[in-house]
Amino acid sequence: MGQARRLRALKAASPLALAARRHYPIARMSSPDAAANTSTQHGRRGAADGDPGYCGRFAPSPTGPLHFGSLVTAVGSYLQARSNRGRWLVRIEDIDPPREQPGAAADILRTLELFGFAWDGEVVYQSRRGEAYLAALERLAAAGMLYACTCSRKEIAAVASLGPVGHVYPGRCRGRPLAERQAWRVLTAGSRIRFRDLLQGESEWDLEASYGDFVVRRADGLFAYHLASVVDDAAAGVTEVVRGHDLLACTPPQIHLQRLLGHSTPRYMHLPIALNAQGQKLSKQNHARPLDPRRAPQQLAAALRFLGQPVPAGLEQASVAELWQWAVAHWSADAIPRAAALPVDR
Repeated sequence: MGQARRLRALKAASPLALAARRHYPIARMSSPDAAANTSTQHGRRGAADGDPGYCGRFAPSPTGPLHFGSLVTAVGSYLQARSNRGRWLVRIEDIDPPREQPGAAADILRTLELFGFAWDGEVVYQSRRGEAYLAALERLAAAGMLYACTCSRKEIAAVASLGPVGHVYPGRCRGRPLAERQAWRVLTAGSRIRFRDLLQGESEWDLEASYGDFVVRRADGLFAYHLASVVDDAAAGVTEVVRGHDLLACTPPQIHLQRLLGHSTPRYMHLPIALNAQGQKLSKQNHARPLDPRRAPQQLAAALRFLGQPVPAGLEQASVAELWQWAVAHWSADAIPRAAALPVDR
């Protein structure tokens, strides 16, 4: 049985696909033309020029409440979109149930609203996008780019070198037919990725040497982050991805998938990540303090200053609406520090 036929047979019984059919409606992605006509509270106060075809997004995982590091990313992506008179979308990346917290998605959206963010179109939930991810896997399988992997993490660690995001898979299972309850990897042999980040500059990667064949579907049937992100960015018409520097190393595998699936590659801007007093990235794992909507103007002003914006003294005492009005009118991407990470209280 060919790989594509095998995948079609397997996907009919996929636990995630069955769950999607039983419990979730299939989320329809808004067309770029339709969403471009959606007005927002702050979205038309940018500079006179801009890119009306611009589309950005903010894509948090519902693993806990938003914190200052999350706010920096949201502010940077939002202002890039609004200053270009473009669209700004919100996507909830809820494809890893073991890591998710009940109620976190609703809390994230409520926090964004209280901080004055206004997104275009409907919120997209990745948990409702299983059919789209399965279709992408079918295309990859038809091109002969997928194989099943039975290696455990311990087995890989014993023989593999370390790359930018973990151990580099040595390809031990290449040629194995697709099967359930096994991870599915995509071939990377001969793939060289070169791209220019708008803040961090140019970089070039040998994908096989730096990453190895990476997982696009986990052994438990859940879809991998790289696959879901690429499929959803393409479906939404995202033209620029603004996110934290910690995700810079995720870009080469995602560009590889974009090429294999025939999708255009968006521009990328990786913002400096916020560090706590111990030099650690602000994160839920490191117990970063949740955002406090009662201090929304103060925390927004702090995020803008973190991103190098010359916030006037006293503006943090203004209303959220007044602060956003100033931010959209004065946003300058050129002022963002070209650094991988910065302390919050620098």
